[in-house]
Amino acid sequence: MAENKGRAHEDDDVLDEDEDEDSQKDKFMTFRIAKEDYGIEIVHVTEIVGMQKITEVPDMPDFVKGVINLRGQVIPVIDVRTRFHLESRAYDDRTCVVVVNISDMSVGLIVDTVNEVVSIPPEQISPPPKVATGTTGRYVQGMGKVGDSVKILLNVQKLLRDEELQVLTNV
Repeated sequence: MAENKGRAHEDDDVLDEDEDEDSQKDKFMTFRIAKEDYGIEIVHVTEIVGMQKITEVPDMPDFVKGVINLRGQVIPVIDVRTRFHLESRAYDDRTCVVVVNISDMSVGLIVDTVNEVVSIPPEQISPPPKVATGTTGRYVQGMGKVGDSVKILLNVQKLLRDEELQVLTNV
């Protein structure tokens, strides 16, 4: 009888591991840029840090603000406002760097403010609006409905084109 209890407990551990993997399913880290709320799948987020000293690197695209030293790791940072061709603004104490994984590379995304992590089930996500040749259209994965508001859900893997990623790899 004791053997069965031991086995049952081992099975519980397996279930717990599966639950940990599922705990990130349908979860989005939301943040604000200008007047809009955006979200990215939490699975891509490594960490969130306050603004740090940015070292500018010559000959980078305008949206690449430079690199930061995060515990000994040099991470390129991009200003999402600039990437989306929005009006720039001074960084303040609410400005954050969201470190994400893009194609196995850590990249910092400068955002106005981080909001919260929310659950958005697939049935609450609409396809992105059709955009003729708009620049932000390719970054949008869908529109997430949360209560009475809409979050623009970004596809992190498409924030950088292959050639831009290659340039950042060489930083």
